[in-house]
Amino acid sequence: MSEQIEELEGSELGTRDFWESSYTREIANYRDHGDVGEVWFDEDSQNRIICWIARQEDEIKPDDSIIDLGCGNGMMLIELAREGYTNLTGIDYSPKAIELSKAICRDQELNIKYQVVDLMSEQEVTALGQFKVVHDKGTYDAISLHPEDAKTMRTHYIANVHRMLHADGLFILTSCNWTESELVKSFAELFKLRTVIPTPTFKFGGKVGSVVTSIVFEKNK
Repeated sequence: MSEQIEELEGSELGTRDFWESSYTREIANYRDHGDVGEVWFDEDSQNRIICWIARQEDEIKPDDSIIDLGCGNGMMLIELAREGYTNLTGIDYSPKAIELSKAICRDQELNIKYQVVDLMSEQEVTALGQFKVVHDKGTYDAISLHPEDAKTMRTHYIANVHRMLHADGLFILTSCNWTESELVKSFAELFKLRTVIPTPTFKFGGKVGSVVTSIVFEKNK
């Protein structure tokens, strides 16, 4: 089904060098000013997801395993830790991002596991084990913008997310580049739609749209 999806134009946002450079600056800012850096897609998007997770108290327990893909500065997991979730892992392919997230976590005196992992590597992903909740806010978007063969990388990403998700797990994905229908189509071989987390909408030219899409998938049985 993914063949029907028109690929995005490549961008430096899809390269490791861009993020290494970006997080090198953010580490310096954090050391100098205590600034934790940017929250990807703003704090409202992050808070909507955290509130949705909290409402699933019958299904997602405080000690269930949760992993954040492309965790960046780690603030999503820090907020989850503040909400009482205790089994938290953050991964990023940028060593500088992990350096920053570990520093912030240490200063906040929280217990969160962060490590450098390449989501394109089946071996590295398999070594992580499986998780009840897999969360991604922006990483699938960045992979989709890779200047070289983004389509193949998206395919690897989808397979590896499937690998790391428990049979009864939930995959929460937030994107600003793909619509709900495009995401459902791209993931249809291995995942089915569970729900869409409501996001603010706008109206333009008589049509209603959203700036971001937050979608929850389950594994196909």
